Amino acid sequence: MSTVTAVPLRPVKRSYLIYLWIGLALALVSAFALARQGDDVMTRNARARGVVTTASGLQYKVLKPGAGAKPTDTDVALINYEGKLLDGSTFDKSQQPTPMPVSGVVPGFSEALKLMPKGAKYRVWLPAALGYGDKSPSPAIPANSTLVFDIELLDFLPQEVIQRMQQQQMMMGGGAPGGPAGPGGMPPGVQPQR
Repeated sequence: MSTVTAVPLRPVKRSYLIYLWIGLALALVSAFALARQGDDVMTRNARARGVVTTASGLQYKVLKPGAGAKPTDTDVALINYEGKLLDGSTFDKSQQPTPMPVSGVVPGFSEALKLMPKGAKYRVWLPAALGYGDKSPSPAIPANSTLVFDIELLDFLPQEVIQRMQQQQMMMGGGAPGGPAGPGGMPPGVQPQR
């Protein structure tokens, strides 16, 4: 028969047990709170005052109302914009008013422009499906990113008017048509036509 040497344990103070139970309770409450906060940004935005969610999932908030007509797919909008990721880092920003063909940008940006009257400024949240989806257009924008844009619509004109103006400018020796371009020769947010 073997003998087991028993090592006496010191009694645990009651206060240690109380601290242990309080710590476990706080951990459970924190875990529950984090699970509740785990709602994605779009879900929280949907509950925020002034944020409108469209049928496509685009969300926007009017920062400054505009008045008058709204652009269509056949228009070129003159805008100021800033694009950010959810962490607040800016991936693109216009340096001056930038012309954007309404139908030549990612779907969510196009939808937002068509909601805005002249002079309006909106904050817009594009879920990945309305932005670049699972494709990364640049190292600054990871795939499947929700994008946040502040967009100010200064003016818009029909695309035919712009083309006529460019043709007249070319005939008068005014140089090459086009405006400021982002990386790849196209304004940021513009998808090449295929």
